[in-house]
Amino acid sequence: MDLLPRILLLFLLTGPVAASAATACPDILNQSARRLQDDTPVNLCTYAGQVTLVVNTASQCGYTNQYEGLEVLYKRYRNAGFVVLGFPSNDFGGQEPGSSKQIAEFCKNTFDIQFPMFAKTPVTGQQAHPLFRSLAGQSGQPPRWNFHKYLIGRDGKVIASWPSQTDPLSGPITQAIQTALSVKP
Repeated sequence: MDLLPRILLLFLLTGPVAASAATACPDILNQSARRLQDDTPVNLCTYAGQVTLVVNTASQCGYTNQYEGLEVLYKRYRNAGFVVLGFPSNDFGGQEPGSSKQIAEFCKNTFDIQFPMFAKTPVTGQQAHPLFRSLAGQSGQPPRWNFHKYLIGRDGKVIASWPSQTDPLSGPITQAIQTALSVKP
């Protein structure tokens, strides 16, 4: 067999395996959530390979203005492979009582949120979404209030976790994002 046909055969046999290994979904993202705007299911593996900031949000919280900083981060770093994922939750103080439509309108009209938002989601206790159970397990820190932030590296490992009072544009968060973006898988 000539060299060229051997190379083509080798490529055909190994190409898909190599491609699937490059886009493998880490366990932490290997689940789905429902999109806020239209309640369609989204496979969170869509975000595999990106640096991801996961935040549980609420529209009637003292930290609600953090939406602004989260959107700034998203716009600043999205072209470098960064995404913010927002999960409204009514777990703390009943501060997210609205329907999906009301939450989506609030996020759009008040903060012009462009980053992906998901349907109202339990983030603590037995009813917590599997993503938040995994985040709490890896970080050792379950959310204790609205706007708890988890940074996931491209490899699907939790890099850091910050409590509600940590501003999204603070030095520790922006530095961690920049460092994670500079690290290739």
